[in-house]
Amino acid sequence: MGARSVSPASSQIDEAFLSQLQAHVAAREIGRGLDCLASHRDVIAGIDPVDPQAARLLLLVAIWSDIGFGASPVVEDLLSRFDAHSRSRLSISDYICLRMVRGMVAMAEEAIETAIPHFDFVLSLPEELDDRFLLAIAYYWKGRCLRRRGDYDEALIFTGQGRDLALELKAPRMAAVMQVLESWLLFQQGKWKEAVRVSETAESALRQTDDYVTLGNIQSFYGRMARREGRFDKAIELFASAIEHYRKRDPKHPNLARSLANMALAKRGIALQLQRRVDMDAQRRRKTSRRGAADSSSRQPAAAARTDHRRRLTQLRREALEHLDAAREIYCQRPTHHGLGTVYLNAAYIHLDGGDFQRAEEESASAYQLAEQKHDYILMCRSRIVQCMIENATVDEDIGGSDPGSHARRALDFAQQAVELAKHTQHHHLLATAYLWQGLTQCNSFFDNTEAARESYDLARAACGATQADTIWEDLQALRAKIVRKGTVDPVLKAWSQGAVGEKSFRQISDEFAEIVIARVWEREGRKVSRVATRLSISPKKVRRILARVGRRKPKSK
Repeated sequence: MGARSVSPASSQIDEAFLSQLQAHVAAREIGRGLDCLASHRDVIAGIDPVDPQAARLLLLVAIWSDIGFGASPVVEDLLSRFDAHSRSRLSISDYICLRMVRGMVAMAEEAIETAIPHFDFVLSLPEELDDRFLLAIAYYWKGRCLRRRGDYDEALIFTGQGRDLALELKAPRMAAVMQVLESWLLFQQGKWKEAVRVSETAESALRQTDDYVTLGNIQSFYGRMARREGRFDKAIELFASAIEHYRKRDPKHPNLARSLANMALAKRGIALQLQRRVDMDAQRRRKTSRRGAADSSSRQPAAAARTDHRRRLTQLRREALEHLDAAREIYCQRPTHHGLGTVYLNAAYIHLDGGDFQRAEEESASAYQLAEQKHDYILMCRSRIVQCMIENATVDEDIGGSDPGSHARRALDFAQQAVELAKHTQHHHLLATAYLWQGLTQCNSFFDNTEAARESYDLARAACGATQADTIWEDLQALRAKIVRKGTVDPVLKAWSQGAVGEKSFRQISDEFAEIVIARVWEREGRKVSRVATRLSISPKKVRRILARVGRRKPKSK
């Protein structure tokens, strides 16, 4: 700790106890820290605002509460003892400690807009606080708040400042916890290779500790990467590993519920792949039946395979819903709006896949209501996207009765709202998904607006950047295929031929022309990059870059 002004009053709180609490945080000695707290419960319960060490102890208890110490009375009750009269008698450094505690309490309650000003106040007075350990925690906590709000670029800056301070204090394990957040933020920016490198560094630093929650978070991060890459079996394995770590600390830990919800999504991913196989098989059988009867010797094995696929589909969806029910139970005991909202949302996906549109709508509406209470733009946007998907499915299935237009218009309203909500964040993948579903809605059977859909497609592609997840890449391909099928002449070329270039420069027009031509030549040349390069006298690297940009080839992770 840095130098602190000495109060003339003597303290009833042992300085060695405070030093131990801080040392255990820095070394990520979670079991020893929790034992230390448990053996001093009477001291904690008896915190008196007049004690010159009271504010410092309360902040350390808040830090441990964030880690997982269920102190009794709770931090909020202890904080309430510091009334206006007590606060007026505090030193500036002790008052800063109280502001940090208030920020942590607001953060725990998911009141992000309330928490951030408290951390801003602390970070504006580093010399008055005069404590680099607490300053590092404040930077980290603000980074977490910014991440929850979707401000990833700024979150990365503050998290990095906290990490650097921890390293200056020669606390690499404490820095490693901050690196776990840093790796997730890099992943959200599309810097996948750097994200893995940072995460592996953190894992190496923490591997010999009993910080099971952070170790579980690392496994969960790897699982989410695998899921976004479409490696669903590997994702399930990693989420199971995360759950195993969380259970070592607490069998009802909220992060365990989060991994259960993520595992449900991974199983949904496998189910969707299987559903596509079933659909393709049905399409092949229809073509075969039109040409004539199939060989009777092949009918029985094919029918058995279809039965197995349907059974497996049912099993995967049932297991996914069971994971979500287990997560829901944990969140009901440890309430978090974002966590419970995610469970509602994931359940909506499963019900939508199974054709239960009414249940899907109920779950997605519940998710939106929870998200709206906390101004959680990310969860609000995801909810609107699912509601858009439900309305589009209703139009496609012709369930809308006499007025299918009402469902189509609701779908477009939800998609447009999702786009605006995503713009409140720096979640590029989410914005791309919102644009994608706006485009899919614009070219559905009701609107059939190819030009608007193409514009949405371009915006989605631009939002993705160079790194596109497998799932959104496949959806972009589906949207592009719908646009292409609706007209043989590219609408962009048609507009240019009439002199309609909008506000685009000649360079922008040239780049777009290159994208159109190279994609078409690539198709004509049997999808061989080398042939396109030879045919057009350009480098293979440029061909690959342009094809990745227009979504014709899966781009490599950075």
